[in-house]
Order: sequence, then structure tokens, then C-alpha cells
Amino acid sequence: MDDSEFHRLKRLPPYVFAEVNAMKARARAAGQDVIDLGMGNPDLPTAPHIVAKLAEAAANPRAHGYSASRGIPGLRKAQAAYYERRFGVELDPESEIIVTLGSKEGLANLAQAITSPGDTVLVPNPSYPIHPYGFIIAGGSVRHIPVPGSTSIEDFLPALERAVRHAVPKPLALVLNYPSNPTAQVVDLDFYAAIVDFCKRQGIWILSDLAYAEIYFDGVPPPSVLQVPGARDIAIEFTSMSKTYSMAGWRMGFAAGNKTLIQALTRIKSYLDYGAFTPIQVAATAALNGPQDCIVEARNTYKERRDVLIEGLKGAGWDLPSPSASMFAWAPLPKDFAELGSLAFSKLLLTQANVALSPGIGFGEHGDAHVRIALVENKHRIRQAVRNIRQVLADPGRSIDLYLRGVGDNITPIKARA
Repeated sequence: MDDSEFHRLKRLPPYVFAEVNAMKARARAAGQDVIDLGMGNPDLPTAPHIVAKLAEAAANPRAHGYSASRGIPGLRKAQAAYYERRFGVELDPESEIIVTLGSKEGLANLAQAITSPGDTVLVPNPSYPIHPYGFIIAGGSVRHIPVPGSTSIEDFLPALERAVRHAVPKPLALVLNYPSNPTAQVVDLDFYAAIVDFCKRQGIWILSDLAYAEIYFDGVPPPSVLQVPGARDIAIEFTSMSKTYSMAGWRMGFAAGNKTLIQALTRIKSYLDYGAFTPIQVAATAALNGPQDCIVEARNTYKERRDVLIEGLKGAGWDLPSPSASMFAWAPLPKDFAELGSLAFSKLLLTQANVALSPGIGFGEHGDAHVRIALVENKHRIRQAVRNIRQVLADPGRSIDLYLRGVGDNITPIKARA
């Protein structure tokens, strides 16, 4: 017996990233120094005052019991204050905000709460895997909207209209994610206003993932869909402390917006969990209410890394767009390697450059012409990655031949290529 007999698992495709992860593990076991720009795992430390508050709260013996599934009141109030000062949006912490175990868990649980068998959900493609698969696991089906090269509403809206017109049954919800993981695309408030207007007329919920709200580089803070007048009639938004405060392992996020959806999420969470460890919620409250210098420092650090990566790869002959937000670069495959596809190209770089990237196919079929590069190593390591990649790009014919013949397989050191 194996897990292939379980219905929900049958609906999930092979996990593309598992192949690359297995190759990384083999390379490291063979003594290779792998520069991992694949997983979006923040490497910056959590601010000392947040860690200190966690330790202080954890020292209280009374803080170790069950917590509140919907979040402690002080934390929900702190998130409401954040929305007011950052977006000018007033939220009721009692009925319009709930604390989640990260934005990923929040979206997956909401999918369980609102999805009936056969329901259709609209999801851009490529997208972060939980966006489609949260609903597939919940028994729904997904209609993909190919992401256009631009974020102009004039490009996106026709694709959305076409998807709604041909979807049977009528779509339940639309998932949005800007700044986007993996594409790093951003949108403005006019984009959201047009989407809200369209979805209101169609009777479609909007589920917005705003996990990268504070990771932006060019002086223009990403907006919230909840800034659009009337958006709360149909929209809920998920945010996370993982990237903003480098608290990925703490599993702390929020959902905010429409009262009906918040109530649905609250009810299903009451059956599934007791909420995050109370000291973590106390520390998260301190993070939101305390000094925000750590966010500015993180933003500047990611911007410096972005510039080193983009300029370095351009010098190596790989010209890719410079992201204005998120902690990723969405890189078209170099012309000489385009026919390989993103998975094979990622494997090639891992075996011949000791650099791990995320293959775009892992984010959907429309991502296969790209790889995602995460800004999760320091500038020195990024420069080293660029040097290694430069060697591969310098002789594409030889690099592809070595890959197709299986030479290396994560045991050939970089210096052996000379």
C-alpha cells in the first residue's frame, strides 16, 4: 500500500521542486558548495527587540496553554493599526481581521471553508503553488489565467473576461498576488479598482495575497485591494510577517477584509487549530507596534542584492528584468538554453555551476520559459553565483552537451570545467 490510493493526493501533480531539492541534497552530500537561490527563505535575522519580546513572553508559565484560534485581541488591533497607517484603511479587529499560521495556511483553510466539489476558482498562471492547489485539495477545480507580460489592466482584463465567459460553473473566486511570487510583477490601485468593479458585477470573490507588501525598491509602496472603495464587499486579503520581519519560521500571518469570508475562515479554523503559540503572537504584536527600522534595513538589503544580481548577470550575457518589488527576479531562460525548458536548465546550473534556482514550470505551465531567482544570499555569494553562471553561459554548446550526457550529476566541482 502507498499514498497513491488517497483521493486528494491523486489530484496533486508531482512536486517539481522535489527533483531540484533532491539534487541539492546529493550535491551537498558530495561536498559541493551549493549557492541556493531557489527557495524564498529569508536569511536576514529577526530584529532583536522582537526576539526579546518572544523570550519575555515565553518565560511566563501562564503563556504555554492553548491560545486563541482567531488571534489574541492585541495582535488583531495591531494589524488594524498597520492597515490604517500604511493603506489608510480602517478595519474592525473583531469582525474584519483574523490571525493565521502564515498567509499560506490562511488561504488553504479559506479554500476548505468556501469550496464545494466542482467549484471553479480563477488563478493566474504562473502563480505560487498554494493558490491553485489549495482549492484543488479542497475539491474544487481551477481555471488558469495566463499572466500577460505586463500588468496593464488593458492586458489582464480581457484574459479575465474570457476565463469567466468560458468557465462552467460560474467562478467562485479570483486569486490575486501582487507583488507577485514568482513573477515579481506589481500593480497600481487603478488595476485593483477595475478588478473590483468587474468581480462585483460578476458576483466573484477576490482573494488577495499581499505577502510582499513591504519588500519594494523604487519608492512606490504596493497598494492593497482594500483601498478600493467597496472592495470589502467581495475581497479578503492575506498578509504575512515572514518576509516583512524575517519571521518565516514563526508562522504568523493575517486575513483582513470581507466579514463573511473572515467568519467562514474563523469557523473552520476553530475546528483545525488553537492558533499560534501565545508568546509568538505577543512578539508579533511588538513587531507591528514597535520601531520599523528593521523593515527599511531589509528592504535596502534586498535592493542591494537585486542590483548586484541584475548587473552581474547582464555582464555575463543574461539580461533580465529588474524587479521593483518582492525578493525574486523572474528570469527568461537565456536564448541558447531556451529549448531545454526551465527544469532542465535549473538542473544544468546546479550540476555545472553549483547554483540552485527554482524552475518556472513549478509555478505552472506558463512559467516554463523562466526561472525564479531568490535574493536570499549575501552580495558576496550572489557575485560568486554570477561568476559560476558566467562559465556556463560562455560555452552553451558544451554546457548542454555535458548536461545531456549526464556528466557531473552534482559531483563535478566547478574547477573541473576549466
